[in-house]
Amino acid sequence: MQSEIFHLFDRAVEGDKEALEGLILSVQDMIYNLSLRMLGMPCDAEDATQEIIIKVITQLSAFRKESAFSTWVYRIAANYLINYKKTMFAQHQLSFEFYGQDIDNGFIDNTNQLTQSVDENLLAEELKHSCTNVMLQCLDPESRLIYVLGVMFKVDSKICGEILEISPEAYRQRLSRIRKQVGEFLSEYCGLSQTGKCNCKKRVGYAIHTRRLDPQNLEYSNMSRADENTILNFTQAMEEMDQMSFVFAQLPKYRSPDVIHKFIKNLLDTYAMRVITGNAGEEITV
Repeated sequence: MQSEIFHLFDRAVEGDKEALEGLILSVQDMIYNLSLRMLGMPCDAEDATQEIIIKVITQLSAFRKESAFSTWVYRIAANYLINYKKTMFAQHQLSFEFYGQDIDNGFIDNTNQLTQSVDENLLAEELKHSCTNVMLQCLDPESRLIYVLGVMFKVDSKICGEILEISPEAYRQRLSRIRKQVGEFLSEYCGLSQTGKCNCKKRVGYAIHTRRLDPQNLEYSNMSRADENTILNFTQAMEEMDQMSFVFAQLPKYRSPDVIHKFIKNLLDTYAMRVITGNAGEEITV
């Protein structure tokens, strides 16, 4: 697999547009899922994915094949997402304390007027994915990245250390502390842990009332699921997960939206991108 990626890379830096497109398509789902978990909202993840793809393409010649291509892309994406300031959550940092208080006070009846006759199980499933994604925003950006890479993407600790430019030992120590923090919150509040006081179905009415859930626009339910192997590019598993990590580890991975694929094709058809890839002399067709 890696030899095929390197072959695409060699052709791409020589100006082969099809090879460049294939190279970017091989990592677009990975970039989108990392962006989604880091930023909390699908719309923000789409914007960030497009911007990261531009960075990957414009910095392509800097890749030296000293690591897997996906590791190099992870590093670019991680640096970008840690410093991303355009989201609502970046402007108004959440905390586990605030989120816990919201859960304590956030239950109202699921009336037909609120649910708009949409199946409550479907709404509860949507809320589960939205809630767990937003819950991650209670962590600071670097802690969030450490947790997402280790628990949700199952990236090897050595590779995580390379991405974050810290030792594998330092990474494992930080991940252990973050897991403990997240695990304590989940065990007290999240019903998926079997011990928490919250229940997705019981929270549906409140989520709709506070406009956190729109029965007519179920973003997560409408996303296409990705093959796990598309996202989990690394074969080495990290140390055994704590008992609460499964709440996040079992969340689905998604295919990046069609709009991103269209963006890639349009991007590669622009004159500026042809200059970057060495094809500026070709006739541009629309």
